[in-house]
Order: sequence, then C-alpha cells, then structure tokens
Amino acid sequence: MNIGKVLQNNMEGWLVLRKEVQAFWTQAQADYTTATVLMDAGIYYASVFFSQQAAEKALKAVALKKQQRNPRGHHLIQIANSLDAPIEVMNASAELNVEFLTSRNPDASDGVPAQIYTRASAEQHLRAADTVLKWAKNLL
Repeated sequence: MNIGKVLQNNMEGWLVLRKEVQAFWTQAQADYTTATVLMDAGIYYASVFFSQQAAEKALKAVALKKQQRNPRGHHLIQIANSLDAPIEVMNASAELNVEFLTSRNPDASDGVPAQIYTRASAEQHLRAADTVLKWAKNLL
C-alpha cells in the first residue's frame, strides 16, 4: 500500500467535502436572505418556501460535516433527528417540514399558496429558519 497515495486521496476527499459543506451553507444563507426580501415584498408563500429551503440546506451542511454524507430528500425532521439536534431545532424543523410542498402546490395546501399565506406566517417561518441557521452556524 502506498501510504502517500492514501493520504493524498484522503486529503482530496476532505477538500471536496469541505467545499460541499461551504456550498450548502452559502446557499442556506442566500435562501434566508431571499426569504427576508420576499417577506418584505409581501410575497409570503415564496418567503415561507425559501425559509424551508434555508433550513434544509443548513441541516445538510451540518450533515455533510458531521456524517460525511448528504441526506437524500427534504424531510427536515429526519435530517435534524439524525444530527441529534436540540429540541428547539427539532421544533423549528417540524414547523418548516411541510412547507416544501404546501407553500408551492395548491393540491398540497388548503387553497392557492399565493393567496393563503400571511405576513405573520412568513415571519413565523423565518424565525424557525433562523433557529436552524443559528444552530448550524455554531457547528460549522
């Protein structure tokens, strides 16, 4: 076994993983900013969707760092649970979990998403995303 080659492969793998963690974290922050801008513009359903996306990408960044894998799917509760997230992050994840579908699809919500979300709802989901992002930032 060529130990130099093994070390080189491990280092290259680590660098690729580190770039992927950074990419997910950067996109999580961008999605959070987008959610804020959309809320301020009165586009509440899209703000809620981007809040969910921000939390999902933040959780995936943590999973990549801690578990060296990118969890498949969009189930925030499962991802947060696999990371042994604290209860406040679990609660925030649960609040945001359904929004992947309901904030975009009339057949998954009680009406047209563009018409049923309010500023209060967008603010609530933005706070939930903020909880997840603050926790993730401390781990990254």
